Amino acid sequence: MTLFGSDGFDGLLLLSFGGPEGSEQVMPFLENVTRGRGIPPERLAAVAEHYLHFGGVSPINGINRDLIAAIEAELARREMHMPVFFGNRNWEPYIEDAVAQMRDNGIRRAAVFSTSAWGGYSGCTQYQEDITRGRASAGPGAPELTKLRQYFDHPLLVEMFADAIREAAATLPEAVRGGARLVFTAHSIPLRAAARCGPDLYERQVGYTSALVAAAAGYREYDQVWQSRSGPPQVPWLEPDVGDHLAALVRSGTEAVIVCPVGFVADHIEVAWDLDNELAQQAADAGIAFARASTPNAQPRFAQLVLGLVDELRFDLPAARVVAVGAVPGYGCSINGQLCTPACSS
Repeated sequence: MTLFGSDGFDGLLLLSFGGPEGSEQVMPFLENVTRGRGIPPERLAAVAEHYLHFGGVSPINGINRDLIAAIEAELARREMHMPVFFGNRNWEPYIEDAVAQMRDNGIRRAAVFSTSAWGGYSGCTQYQEDITRGRASAGPGAPELTKLRQYFDHPLLVEMFADAIREAAATLPEAVRGGARLVFTAHSIPLRAAARCGPDLYERQVGYTSALVAAAAGYREYDQVWQSRSGPPQVPWLEPDVGDHLAALVRSGTEAVIVCPVGFVADHIEVAWDLDNELAQQAADAGIAFARASTPNAQPRFAQLVLGLVDELRFDLPAARVVAVGAVPGYGCSINGQLCTPACSS
């Protein structure tokens, strides 16, 4: 086994959103997520039902642990030694505890991989704020933490989603498979937030990834929609909503649909409830064939993507050698939570 060089990283932190792992944790978790946002209790209770439908357990923590195992297996395959740690923003294991554990294990400089491929405040900057908070909590001995870049246009991400679309299409009845409409969906955000880190950065990145994936999967036509909006109805969010769009497809005579949750790297609660439960039921009630493409979850290729991002910094690769296919802006890494684009702090 070989250690990473002294000018490289001696640890990796997987940083994620977090989720409850028991019914008694659901409301405290939701209160963590929405603290300071003035969300009424009845709205939290409604969202809590989504988690309680699955026994109060969000899939996200389990998927992340499986991804860590896949990363560790890939490190072993490469005969490299780099301990992998796990921290969350909103639930155990919290990032503060993860950074303290890294400090106590003698980690000096670690890469941080976040489970969001995107730019924008909630997809990137808020994770940088998590890094700052975690280091402050750990104190003077906290390791240096370098957030890895956004990876919405990484060829392996495109490849995993394209393969998932083909696998989903194969589950449709043969008679309607050829005419199935491909629909990409991502988490909606308020329009005000969408403009926060540059003109529609998140929306353009999602749209560009959808175009790359559709082409890789062999589809010339597709739709881009949004899901999982919350908040008061008078606040405008990215539209159209996936449910409204499905209803429009039914009215137009579409007989089959393939939904690809391109905005999510794991099959967590917004995918499991909003798509596999509500949208699938809507499709069944309307008599339209429905297939949902999987997300990367804990595939070995996802682990390879993670370590590829680490290598880009570890070997200080020039921009021309960075593994990406994007023409839409994606900002680079940040050290110790320093913002990669000042607009995101405004």
